[in-house]
Amino acid sequence: MIEVHHLENSRSQRVVWLLEELGVAYELVTHRRDPSTLLAPDSLRAVHPLGKAPVIRDLSREGRVMAESGAIIDYLIEHHDGDRRLAPTAGSDAWERYRFWLHHAEGSGMGPLVMRLVFSRLGQPPVPALARPLGRLFARGVEQQYLGPEIRRLGDFWEGELAEGPWFAGATFSAADIQMSFPVLALAGRGGLAGYPRLEAFLAACREREGWQRTVARIGEFRLAGG
Repeated sequence: MIEVHHLENSRSQRVVWLLEELGVAYELVTHRRDPSTLLAPDSLRAVHPLGKAPVIRDLSREGRVMAESGAIIDYLIEHHDGDRRLAPTAGSDAWERYRFWLHHAEGSGMGPLVMRLVFSRLGQPPVPALARPLGRLFARGVEQQYLGPEIRRLGDFWEGELAEGPWFAGATFSAADIQMSFPVLALAGRGGLAGYPRLEAFLAACREREGWQRTVARIGEFRLAGG
């Protein structure tokens, strides 16, 4: 049994989806964001010192606690996917692609998208009203000079890589696609898939999977806050 500590509308959606695809029994513990700051509650720190989601506790292995999306996926594949249905054979070309995308999603993919979200909120509460015009001006400059070009570069890269197959590691769906679903959803959250037909097809194929549909039925689909 896996205990999943899930923060609403967050990266932990991917862990639930992976467990649904694996058919592994899990218990969902949902934590609610602070309505004013949108930050995770202190209750998550009781599970892991960083106080962030996702976090899992593997009750079948003496309550081992794991944090960080990529590390959790690696752990679940290693210990709960004996047939390696969701990861290519180690050492293969597909494995090299799989490993890259598993780490790229958080290493390079999410940073600019999270920054865009943060800067988009500089003109909104709880920023003081007198500071909001300056915040909006600053955010516009960062978007034009850095975030816009960087996010377009990411989108172009993802679109081009999908020319080699419908999934990020090649012809077969894998946990790398579960990991990459979050940055693609974040990009889509602000209409960013226009001109990216392969990314649109990827997201549509994800949504057609029964594991995705069971996940959404249980916890909802990710929506970019402030989008």
